[in-house]
Amino acid sequence: MRAFITGVTGQDGYYLSKLLLDKGYEVYGLVRRTAQAKDIPEGINVVAGDVTDPNVIEEVVNIQPDEIYNLAAMSFVWESFKIPKTTFDINALGALNMLEAAVRCDAKLYQASTSELYGASPPPQNEKTPFHPRSPYGVSKLAAYWLTVNYRESYSLFACNGILFNHESPKRGIEFVTQKVADYVAMINRSFTLHKNVPKLSLGNLDAIRDWGHAKDFVEGMWLIMQQEEPDDYVLATGEGRTIRQLLDVAFAHIGINDWTPYVEIDRELYRPAEVEALIGNADKAHKIGWKPHYTFEKMIGEMIDAKIASYSS
Repeated sequence: MRAFITGVTGQDGYYLSKLLLDKGYEVYGLVRRTAQAKDIPEGINVVAGDVTDPNVIEEVVNIQPDEIYNLAAMSFVWESFKIPKTTFDINALGALNMLEAAVRCDAKLYQASTSELYGASPPPQNEKTPFHPRSPYGVSKLAAYWLTVNYRESYSLFACNGILFNHESPKRGIEFVTQKVADYVAMINRSFTLHKNVPKLSLGNLDAIRDWGHAKDFVEGMWLIMQQEEPDDYVLATGEGRTIRQLLDVAFAHIGINDWTPYVEIDRELYRPAEVEALIGNADKAHKIGWKPHYTFEKMIGEMIDAKIASYSS
């Protein structure tokens, strides 16, 4: 089997490529010419290009993959309010290019969708919950979602949307709140031995509720979705919602701190123009095809903090 992955330098691209290599796939990964390709598993065939460039279609056709995983995205929701056009170009136009490539080489396609499609719709959210995105990111991903459905229905293409709720790991970008907290807690832990003061951690809405799972579990779901007899769309989620406050409870407790309030300050500038209050997924449909998460929230956050502590100690 031959797979083509966009966004291979990201968190999901890293874990998915490792999973596919372990399964014996020949894996090709699209890497922007301006990006650093240092953090991808050994054995990946690197293809230089950009998902927004129509020429990428020919690149994919020449490779003739059996499966295409479109993971490339401008994925930081707060930043999408600042760069909406770039967000749309990458998330919607990029998906369109990959769909065109899939049609031309008769490949299966997985489109990385997101819980941000639901936005203001109350939880728990599943495949039948109405979409109500609350950011340029969410709207751009909604366009990609419907393009995927349209190509499936128009060309009998095996094209699937994985509607993934928040998923984290030590590979998560520092701009995301879980990694931001893990990094800060690791710095606090180091400050105990160095006897140095650390500035307070600035966060936005501490009452926002999210459903957090581990990326390693979620990429297994991506692959499983692509192995079904018929293409369809699936929610992947743990079904458990936690506030940012609860995230802080778990993270600080990992290094023996029970009261995090002296370390954290609220910055109103970090609130979104349109807040999403609660995203909690119902993954019953995915459970029926054999998927389930294995990581607990506490284990995942502990792993992220320990990885940061190790990086500061090296």
